[in-house]
Amino acid sequence: MYTAVSTKIESFFANYPLKRYAKGQIIIYAGDGEGTVFHLVSGKVKQYDISNRGEEVILNVFKSPAFFPLSIAINHTPNPYFYEAESPIELRAAPARETITFIKHNPDVMYDLLSRVYKGIDGLLGRMTHLMTSSAHDRLLYELILEAKRFGKTHKDDSYTIKLNEKELASRTGLARETINREIHKLKRAKMLEVRLTDIRIPSLDRLEDVLAEASRID
Repeated sequence: MYTAVSTKIESFFANYPLKRYAKGQIIIYAGDGEGTVFHLVSGKVKQYDISNRGEEVILNVFKSPAFFPLSIAINHTPNPYFYEAESPIELRAAPARETITFIKHNPDVMYDLLSRVYKGIDGLLGRMTHLMTSSAHDRLLYELILEAKRFGKTHKDDSYTIKLNEKELASRTGLARETINREIHKLKRAKMLEVRLTDIRIPSLDRLEDVLAEASRID
């Protein structure tokens, strides 16, 4: 749903050309990105690092109408991360200086931006908690719930579908693919997941949340 704030943001970025990227194309490489802010018009962009074992570790996923990387634009800090199209995307690129001036002159845009930033931080803190204290089973449950709430498609029977594979779940949770495969089989046997050709179906998100909450109480 469009609001006055989103209309204002789109009007600002509409001054810059629309660019399209295919899934898998890198938008910003580690070490680059200074001087530009990207506004995501459609699709998803993942922010990730590469571990010392050469494995991709996903830190965040942006969806429309996000704009990034604001930390570099605001704080002038080096960029250690990669930003890659996780689906076909459309975006616009604006100079960082003009974008910061726009945000400063529009308190409603700044408030909306802060609101979205803190929602993202809540998700990251929750993920960090489970990474440090939870079992592989619980870490996978948390990631499935988070993905369903942020990007999942809900259906009339209250089920959700999410477009993730085992490799992507491994990158999000920090678990090995073999571990992800084993835990998914457990969830399938318990009828809490259905893995299909193009997506994963969650029959009841409430059930996943109840199981995770119960595990947290036991821990």
